[in-house]
Amino acid sequence: MPLINPKEMFAAAYAGGYAIGAFNVNNMEIIQGIMSAASEEKSPVILQVSSGARKYAGQIYIMKLVEAALALDPSIPVVVHLDHGPSFEMCRDCIDGGFTSVMIDGSHLSFEDNIALTKQVVDYAHPRGVWVEAELGKLAGIEEHVQSAEHVYTDPDEAVEFVNRTGCDSLAVAIGTSHGAYKFKGEAKLDFDRLARIGDKLPNYPLVLHGASSVPQEFVSLCNQYGGQVGGAKGVPEDMLRKAAGMNVCKINVDTDIRLAVTASIRQYLAEHPDQFDPRAYLTPARDAVKNMVAHKIRNVMGSSNKA
Repeated sequence: MPLINPKEMFAAAYAGGYAIGAFNVNNMEIIQGIMSAASEEKSPVILQVSSGARKYAGQIYIMKLVEAALALDPSIPVVVHLDHGPSFEMCRDCIDGGFTSVMIDGSHLSFEDNIALTKQVVDYAHPRGVWVEAELGKLAGIEEHVQSAEHVYTDPDEAVEFVNRTGCDSLAVAIGTSHGAYKFKGEAKLDFDRLARIGDKLPNYPLVLHGASSVPQEFVSLCNQYGGQVGGAKGVPEDMLRKAAGMNVCKINVDTDIRLAVTASIRQYLAEHPDQFDPRAYLTPARDAVKNMVAHKIRNVMGSSNKA
C-alpha cells in the first residue's frame, strides 16, 4: 500500500471512537520499532517528521526508510506528516517531497496572521492531494523550536471561524496538554468541557492533541538509575488520552515517550555492558523498547488495534 492521505483514516477513527497514533521519527531504529508495532497490532499509523528530524536525518533518508517499511508490510495504512512546520516554504518542500500531510504552525502569530499563513499552505496542498493540520491556541513547554511559557486555550468560537476561513483539514487544540517531559507540577487536568464544546461546534471534524506523551515512569526511573537527571518528569495520564480519543480527537501525538524509551534502554545497556562499543548492540534493545511502548499506546491509548 502506498502512503495515504489521512482523510479516510480519520473518518473511521471519528466514527469508531478511537485515535490514530502520530509518532515522531528521527532514525532507522525508531521507524522500525514503530512500524513493527503497527504491523503486530494491525493498526494504521502516522509517522511524524519534525523540522529537527529533517535537519538531523535528511528528508530523503527518512522517506527512503519509510519506503522500506511499506515494502515489508504493505497492509498497514501509513501517513507521513510534517510536525510543527514553521513556514510555508518548509510545508511546500515536504509536499513536493512526498509527504501526504503537513502541519503549519502559526499558533505564535496573531489570529489573522495565523489564518493567512494557514490558508497559503492549504491553497498549495489541496490541489496536490495533501492534508493540512493547523493549530489554534498555545501549548506551554518546549519541544525543539516550539516553545511557550504559558497556555493559551483554544476558543471554541474562534476555532469555527478559523476552520471556515482557512479550509484546514484538522485542528490541533490547546486543552491543557504541553510539550516536553515536564507537563504537570500537580494534578494533571485537561479541559474536557472545552474539547466537547469545540467538537459540538465542529461536528465530524478531526481534532488533534499535541503534547500528549504520558512520560512512562519506568523509563524516567531507568534513565535516572543509570546516570540520567530527568527527575520530576510527568506526562498526561493514559486514561485521559483514551477519553479524548473517545470524544472528537482523531490524532494523538507521541514524541517525548519515544525519546525516553530509546535513551533509557541505551543507558541501561551501556552501564551493564561497559566493554561494548558496537552500536548495533545497544540500538537493538532501544528499537525493541520503542516497539513495545508503541504497541502499548496503540492498544490501550489510541484504541486502534485491528483497524488497519
